[in-house]
Amino acid sequence: MSDTLLGFIGVGVMGRPMARRLLEHGHHLVIFDKDTVALAELAALGAQVAKSVREVADRAEIIFTSLPNPAIFKAVALGPEGIVEGSAVRILVDLSTVGSRAEQEVAAGLLARNIETVDAPVSGGAAGAQKGTLAMMVAGKPAAVAEVRGLFDVFGKVFVVGEQAGQGQLLKLLNNMLSTTAFAITSEAFVAGVKGGLDPEVMMSVINAGSGKNGATLDKFPKHVLPGTFDFGFPIGSVCKDIGLAVEECQALGVPMWLGSAARQMWNVAAQHDGGKRDLTELVRDIESWSQSDN
Repeated sequence: MSDTLLGFIGVGVMGRPMARRLLEHGHHLVIFDKDTVALAELAALGAQVAKSVREVADRAEIIFTSLPNPAIFKAVALGPEGIVEGSAVRILVDLSTVGSRAEQEVAAGLLARNIETVDAPVSGGAAGAQKGTLAMMVAGKPAAVAEVRGLFDVFGKVFVVGEQAGQGQLLKLLNNMLSTTAFAITSEAFVAGVKGGLDPEVMMSVINAGSGKNGATLDKFPKHVLPGTFDFGFPIGSVCKDIGLAVEECQALGVPMWLGSAARQMWNVAAQHDGGKRDLTELVRDIESWSQSDN
């Protein structure tokens, strides 16, 4: 057990299970979120609840953030009464997926106040956060990374990918773009196979024994699509945010992104159904709907 008080801002779908794992491993937390239900759940496990972002930054030397988009991340970090104004904070560990540009902007703003940033986005979804099997893509100055490195073991496997803020973000976005593009094309293939009379279970078994296997066929389809549960735990809206950031960053690097742009368009159309609140695995249902007309 550590006597150091850690801060955690943003205890939503991903942040809540990560904060919970820190508590279960004996760490002391002061937390903040606008969701009072999430706060109450963690308070019952021993977390201290702050009334504001500033209070967390005034009490904790190391703060974790898990926030939904770049605008909120920048406001929490650099806005009025934000982390930048805290009297205690020395290191911000950002677990969010917000893109390289937002990460670099925040890192520069915090460094002006002698606060280091460790860029540490995670991959593995809510299930991985609960089990402690996430992949962490960590970038930051070696001394800052070394100071917080031991805390990461409760989350999963750690990959140090660079020393510059934003490098972890870039790799995370590339990973998510690959994952969600694979799911999109797998969904199209799956719907086509079923329409052609193939048994879905047999189809997945054959694909997974051949060269077409990918994360969707090995994990998401067997666990969340074929059983009809559609409960992977990541909303379509978040897919749209991540793949949008990924395509923009790749294009800024001079990569044309023909396939990435097509996948982004498909996910954005799917999000129009309900604002992107449905689970990402429900994309299959959209493709089934779009495929109703007979050829």
